Amino acid sequence: MLRGLRRPRTAWLVLAACALLAAGAAIGWAASAGTPEVKRIPLAQSKHVRGAADRTLGLTRVEIPAGAKLALHHHQGTQIAYVESGVLTYTVVEGEVNVRRGTPGEDAHVVKRITAGHTGRIKPGEWIVEQPSTHHKAANKGHQKITIFLSTLLKTGAPPSTPG
Repeated sequence: MLRGLRRPRTAWLVLAACALLAAGAAIGWAASAGTPEVKRIPLAQSKHVRGAADRTLGLTRVEIPAGAKLALHHHQGTQIAYVESGVLTYTVVEGEVNVRRGTPGEDAHVVKRITAGHTGRIKPGEWIVEQPSTHHKAANKGHQKITIFLSTLLKTGAPPSTPG
């Protein structure tokens, strides 16, 4: 009769071990999924910019999947960022940006200013001009991919962004 009592206990231990293995596999799969990856797709570039010696003018599309974060960084030149779709959560750590809406030179107007220590949301159809003194980070806290078009004027050979 003691042997009969041990079998259910052994069965429970086996079931518990299987459950732990399954849970471990699920956690491992989730961890391997990692953080969503931001895609930077170069569209056009010129290293022969009149009036801007030793500068490269670039046009890039950036795709930021839901849940992705962009670490604190700045740019070594001027960058214009136009949000085509999604809502970008943008935090300025140092410097400031004006968020604009409208066609430049016609009806463009400032809809908000994001200053150091503050976070704002940049919506489709809005754009900002980032200077080297603007240290910032960003995130996609929404459920859809964010698409941004970037125009950059950087020192030739400079990386698209610099940490910090």
